[in-house]
Amino acid sequence: MSDERKIVYIVTHGEEDPEIATIPFILANSAMAMDVTPVIILQSNGVMLGVKGYADKVHFKEGISLKQLIENYVDGGNQLLLCSPCVEKRKLSEKDFVNGAIIVGAARVNEEALTGINVLTY
Repeated sequence: MSDERKIVYIVTHGEEDPEIATIPFILANSAMAMDVTPVIILQSNGVMLGVKGYADKVHFKEGISLKQLIENYVDGGNQLLLCSPCVEKRKLSEKDFVNGAIIVGAARVNEEALTGINVLTY
């Protein structure tokens, strides 16, 4: 059994609810500072957060940049896991996404959930 502490955040919102879209990234950045491995899975409209330039227009609160939170998360060695059917429904492809974003299937999502300490959905 691994000693790694990991928490999974499933994000299902984009610009239609900037508060809900931003909170998991705030938590993930905090987790990194606590030596807890964050895993962000983007599902439903949340996959749009992985599209190049999209986070620039999502504003929750003055002084909190979703774009910067996403960059910090990826620069910390983490990947954005994007739901394959959700990506297909929106007619997106790998070329549309920021660095660090990968398209995954149900098995990977289940594996992350099963191996995390906890799973939070937003």
